[in-house]
Amino acid sequence: MSTRRNSWRRLLFCILPLIVVAMVAVLAWWFFYPHGKAYPSEITRRANELQERILSLDAHLDVPLDYGSEGMEANVDGPTQFDLVKANRGRLSGASIAIWSWPEFWSGVHWPHRPTPGFMDAMNNELEVRYRVITAIAKDYPNQAGIAYTPADFRRLAHEGKFAIVLSMLNAYPLGDDIDKLDQWAARGVRIFGPGYVGNNSWADSARPLPFLGDTQDDLGGLSAIGRRAITRLNDLGVVIDVSQMSSNSVRQTAELTRAPIIASHSGVRGIMDVRRNLSDEDLRLIRDTGGVVNIVGYSALLKPYSRETIAKLNQFRAGYGLPDIQNMSQVNTTTDPVFSIWSEKKFGEFLEPFYDILREEPKATLEQYVDSIDYAVKKIGIDHVGISSDFNDGGGVVGWDSVADIRNITAELIQRGYSDEDIAKLWGGNFLRAWEQVQHAAKQ
Repeated sequence: MSTRRNSWRRLLFCILPLIVVAMVAVLAWWFFYPHGKAYPSEITRRANELQERILSLDAHLDVPLDYGSEGMEANVDGPTQFDLVKANRGRLSGASIAIWSWPEFWSGVHWPHRPTPGFMDAMNNELEVRYRVITAIAKDYPNQAGIAYTPADFRRLAHEGKFAIVLSMLNAYPLGDDIDKLDQWAARGVRIFGPGYVGNNSWADSARPLPFLGDTQDDLGGLSAIGRRAITRLNDLGVVIDVSQMSSNSVRQTAELTRAPIIASHSGVRGIMDVRRNLSDEDLRLIRDTGGVVNIVGYSALLKPYSRETIAKLNQFRAGYGLPDIQNMSQVNTTTDPVFSIWSEKKFGEFLEPFYDILREEPKATLEQYVDSIDYAVKKIGIDHVGISSDFNDGGGVVGWDSVADIRNITAELIQRGYSDEDIAKLWGGNFLRAWEQVQHAAKQ
């Protein structure tokens, strides 16, 4: 017996340190790892039940160019924030998935390049790759997903238990001045088109002009002549116009010209985070007055001001380049200093990489801060004109909403704040589908 007791003591002596280390690790994870808050059991139950009943639509997410490759298949619970497994786990009915391109500027980590003679060809090639990657989800897994060309398609696919994909396109730059390309992309299934993107183009001024590429704020004063013609053409085609990433002048002129509702597919509100990329109160009202929808995006940099620590680090870093202290949040949110227009690519690239390293240290916004922006928009323009988007796989995600599997947490937070089931259904896709139907009814037959 004595020998047996000694054996147990030796074993306990060996494993006790491991147990202590494991407990410390668990406690450290609990206190320091970002995770969503726990909701009362009744709210969690209601959120789960409601998510099973309603149609839910994420108004803007992306997939990487290598999506569908080994380990990145749509039917595998893989490393990206969206796949069919996660969508089913969260009970997300569908999403608008974006086709966009900007190959040379974002090549490398954050190494910019001014457009070269082959730039437009490269942009259009990237559009084709994204189109094939997105449509392949439905082609490769027809029992799990399909393309929604109309709101009726979206509802049918959802009721069949299939993930509904709405094709959207962002950035008129690769289309050049050929407005007929809108007809071609509409014929291929694109149902949402946003003329703007980072940097001005020949159709519309951007909310984020890039001095490095020669942009100034409001180069065009809003929309150009082709941009104005595009609004009418998109209305005729029954394609939803997306004003996210466009300047306020561009938003206003679009709202004045359109005869159908417009949307912002992935935007924040300037009343909470004062950057030009976000929508002002006037922008919100203009979109509402068309019958449109503002889809609040779960992108941290658009949901809360940067901390004093981050601003101090950025100012110290900028001083090393002879730049003045940051005067407004737009200087943090994007690179807008006019002096960048005369910098070499090498110097600008050397500046950007540590600049973004500092920004990555900023804590993510929380789910509560995300819903604060929803609250703000609802109070300004009403429950019938607000929706939800993530911008997953392109920087989106907040603490508590890290992938499409986590969407019940948003529903739970909305329930806790007193939103009714009907209102939550509107936010989660009802408003988007209503606006889309109105756009199609206004189209030329």
